[in-house]
Amino acid sequence: MAHEVNISVRSLVEYVYSSGSIDSRFRSQSTLVDGTRAHQKIQKTYKKEDQKEVYLRAEIRYEDITFIVDGRCDGLLVDNETITIDEIKSFSKPLDQIEGDGSPVHWAQAKMYAYMYARDHQLTEISVQLTYVHLETDQKKYFKQSLTFSELELYVKKVLDMYAPYAKLQIQHQANRNQSCKELPFPFEAYREGQRKLAGAVYKTILDEKNLFAKAPTGIGKTISTLFPSVKAVGEGLVNRLFYLTAKTTTRKTAEEAFSRMEAHGLCMKSVTLTAKDKICFKEEAKCNPEYCEFANGYYDRINGAILDILTLETCMNRDVIEAYARKHQICPFEFSIDLVYSVDAIICDYNYIFDPKVALKRLWQEQKKSTVILIDEAHNLVDRGREMFSASIQKDMFLQLKKETKGIHQTIYEMSNRINSWFLSLKKAHEGKKEFILEEVDESLKLLLEQFNEAAEQVLKEGNLPVLLDTYFKVLHFLKIMEMLDAHYVIYVEKQRNDFVLNLFCIDPSSFIQQIGQGFRSIVFFSATLSPLRYYQDILGGDADDFVTTIPSPFKKEQVEVLVKPLSTRYRDREQTKEQIAFTVNSLIKQKQGNYLIFFPSYQYLMAVYEEFKKLDPYTDTILQDVGMSEMDRENFLAAFQPNPSKPLAGFTVLGGVFSEGVDLPGDRITGVMVVGVGLPQLCFERNLIKQHFDHKGKNGYNYAYVFPGMNKVQQAGGRLIRSESDHGTILLIDDRFLQLPYHALLPEEWQSFTTI
Repeated sequence: MAHEVNISVRSLVEYVYSSGSIDSRFRSQSTLVDGTRAHQKIQKTYKKEDQKEVYLRAEIRYEDITFIVDGRCDGLLVDNETITIDEIKSFSKPLDQIEGDGSPVHWAQAKMYAYMYARDHQLTEISVQLTYVHLETDQKKYFKQSLTFSELELYVKKVLDMYAPYAKLQIQHQANRNQSCKELPFPFEAYREGQRKLAGAVYKTILDEKNLFAKAPTGIGKTISTLFPSVKAVGEGLVNRLFYLTAKTTTRKTAEEAFSRMEAHGLCMKSVTLTAKDKICFKEEAKCNPEYCEFANGYYDRINGAILDILTLETCMNRDVIEAYARKHQICPFEFSIDLVYSVDAIICDYNYIFDPKVALKRLWQEQKKSTVILIDEAHNLVDRGREMFSASIQKDMFLQLKKETKGIHQTIYEMSNRINSWFLSLKKAHEGKKEFILEEVDESLKLLLEQFNEAAEQVLKEGNLPVLLDTYFKVLHFLKIMEMLDAHYVIYVEKQRNDFVLNLFCIDPSSFIQQIGQGFRSIVFFSATLSPLRYYQDILGGDADDFVTTIPSPFKKEQVEVLVKPLSTRYRDREQTKEQIAFTVNSLIKQKQGNYLIFFPSYQYLMAVYEEFKKLDPYTDTILQDVGMSEMDRENFLAAFQPNPSKPLAGFTVLGGVFSEGVDLPGDRITGVMVVGVGLPQLCFERNLIKQHFDHKGKNGYNYAYVFPGMNKVQQAGGRLIRSESDHGTILLIDDRFLQLPYHALLPEEWQSFTTI
């Protein structure tokens, strides 16, 4: 049986030669300017008869596989009767550092294009050229070869010889995958109430190539309700790959468990979980340098064997599995997991691998995106994460420290750091006495200084790893990249932090960037239990009028949860006066209904103030406190303390919006009640007020956008820890008089509306 494999020239040669140059991924340098500009400059020098961006396609028979290979060559140069394929590559280092006669992967691209063109035009001979251009100086270096068509045929066969084992493995897997997806039953005895509606909405969204905003209550099983229809869409040929994006490790594990459950019911699908580099790195320091790390050194000699090995033997490739195979093959576990992304069917990862311009996956071509679905769990978190990912800052002290460290050692870095530090001093002098102030634009002179600084830093970093310089280099690199994105969604402001001055490029509204990045994917599903109000989240997450919207009602009975409201003021000015009453209220509920309680506070300082009062009233109840900077083990121990049927009551004092307020599952009698102190409003600050002013100017309620909606989202998330199944019962106590007022009252979930005031 003949099979067809569609693949781009670039994907083909990158697999065969891995990523080409170790330097491009394992050294601590990165190009400053997008190589597209360099390509365009070269192409503008072409003669009239030359062509640029020429689309080429070939069907190549290899054993029982027909490879349909396509791509665009950078240039097709005509000189009399001689045809030359030009492959342009930008380079950030001095061109004299190019080893040999150019990179094998670059030659492979050029030769594949040459073969395709020569075959189409019955040429017996054709030339190939590599054009390297330095990004900063526009200096060029050329390598050229003349090849016969017979030589190119042999070369292409060699490439396919190396690629074919992987292709055959994928062909067999995809056939098994598609059949298993078609036949897969829902992996539970029955749908919970609301699950079928959510699953149906997700499938219809994918079928119609739309986006979906779904508000679905905690406890119905949103993970399986979004993954299952996506998997079924794979079986129907609508989708080839799906991403499950999460903000927390706990929800990543839930997605892994969902795939394992579906696999137990017959699913044949390969998934990989991406873990942050600093967590999965085998070395004490995550210094990605072949001279330092044996797992980076020789990576490309071993990666293809490792990929074939793990894909042959494994399905759910979580952190433990990745680490085991990385050690077996002596390769970097983080880069291994990234390379696996392009070979598996499902990827479980953080938001930043799709949305963050610093770390987003770069090799998802447009054709691949068209058959890819993005599932965004706890999508409410993407608002502030989006602001963070599209913002940047640099501070004066970074350069002052570098100036001190490099004096008499690296003169160029010393001088550049001194000039940037002086720029900040001039800015400080011009705005004497101001703690924060807004700038209309970033001074062009600063941009030039930063570009020159990074150019000098690249040269110094070749000589060795200087941690402070390296950190500053990447911060400046990101700052310059964000500078190119500045528009009406940004505010440029400076803040004084003690003696330091910080320049911020603050993304107030990330909607346009989220929307732009999302374009091209078949569907994106934003879902959360607290995607309320939906219109706000559609607006701030880049939705439009064509998006689907669904609200799933809670499947749980109102009798399962008792909601109480204690109308005390938790406003900052009143906290000292009401802390004793709050402690008394907490103590009274615990005495009335003995069990385990989570108590959420708007700040750690407030938590400690009430905790001290509580201990005076109640020395009997066991208490456990969330601490600042808890490790994963500390968090696990905290949650492990909540056991069913305790002999003594337990009160866990935690921070609203912190690690225990979402993604935490304490079913059954492990939790008796949840108490929320305050309406969760973010602390009044300069940035939040900038958000308020921005949306006020757009004719929206800026105070709601900046304070109320984010705050009440935290309240809903905290309360959602209580009822996780049809058999759960418990009490939610809301302490704040504003819960009785609009708009706070209206933002409470429907099942909380019938509360009792105490």
